[in-house]
Amino acid sequence: MASLPLTPSSTAVPANLLRQPCSLLPLSSNLKPTAGGRFRRTRPNLSSQPNVAPVDKQESITATTNPKIDYGVVGVHHVGILCDNLETSLEFYQGMLGLEINEARPHDKLPYRGAWLWVGAEMIHLMELPNPDPLTGRPEHGGRDRHACLAIRDVSKLKEILDEAGHPYTLSRSGRPAIFTRDPDANALEFTQVD
Repeated sequence: MASLPLTPSSTAVPANLLRQPCSLLPLSSNLKPTAGGRFRRTRPNLSSQPNVAPVDKQESITATTNPKIDYGVVGVHHVGILCDNLETSLEFYQGMLGLEINEARPHDKLPYRGAWLWVGAEMIHLMELPNPDPLTGRPEHGGRDRHACLAIRDVSKLKEILDEAGHPYTLSRSGRPAIFTRDPDANALEFTQVD
């Protein structure tokens, strides 16, 4: 996959996309930025973008806010989540959510217990370490707290799983198909439905 550094005068990407944080932005993508700094899915329409040259679907470019700070960000590799008890956390992440352990990652080479769980092509790294965050006094709605967001295909199916387990959650306050919940250590998780 070819990557091209962009300059402010480049016409390969619409100017509104150049203002976004470092990310991999495929020209054929159907993700468009919103005023709130998020992305929404739309159908690509390159013909309405006079300064955008057609590009092969396999080719993409890296766009940055400041071309002087382009060091090749291509995505999120993993998210580290602290837990008090690895087995309890695995009951939640594996047993309830169905995530699988990545056996290729080091479990015995670190000075603490942990597990690497697959989330699509990325991972969650559970780390059994003291958590400096309070377990009480956190917002009920995880969207108002630090959280990791996982893209899923069916929010209604996850809602059934959480209901069956008696596990608390809140729905997105914006009305979009998303669920917020917390793991056994009060770490907030968002599950948002994608096409």
